[in-house]
Amino acid sequence: MISIAESRYNQWVREHYRFLLRSAWALTGSRALAEDVVQDCFTSAWRFRHQLREAAMARAWLFQIMRRHAFRHLAPSAHLVSDDEALDQHPAPSPSALDDRLDVVKALARIAPIHREVLVLYYFDDMPTAQMAEALDIAPGTVLSRLSRARDALKAALEQAAPAPAPETASVIPLRPTPLRPTRYQGLK
Repeated sequence: MISIAESRYNQWVREHYRFLLRSAWALTGSRALAEDVVQDCFTSAWRFRHQLREAAMARAWLFQIMRRHAFRHLAPSAHLVSDDEALDQHPAPSPSALDDRLDVVKALARIAPIHREVLVLYYFDDMPTAQMAEALDIAPGTVLSRLSRARDALKAALEQAAPAPAPETASVIPLRPTPLRPTRYQGLK
């Protein structure tokens, strides 16, 4: 027979697994690492389930646990690279939409984790700012200022990655320079 605690734990897994996996993936840049982080998160959640004071805050509480595990898994010098597996989760978009999505994923990987996490929570997970404040253990005003800074950082990362526009008129660059003095064949006309 399943206890009430086990039933509540199973409900957490059903309701929050995808959210936590997406968030961990965005924080770590790797699906495999994100799966490990989420597994560790649920292990810790089970062990410390008595610390959740309010059932309505389970999502924020689980995110807080997952966030700590994600930062523990990341090496300080690790450079985040996006997985191509992110594209397998959705139907085939148009090539320009695919390029845009790849640009955003790569840009997210280049910004600081503190910026990445607020963008992921707000835009990808639709978490309200009050719940974000609880999950990140910061004031609601701080969430708004981090969101603003994160948007600026993402914009800068996207602009930095944007290819330079091609010139409107292309000129041909010769492979060999033209000779400065006439060769012996030029005088035989």
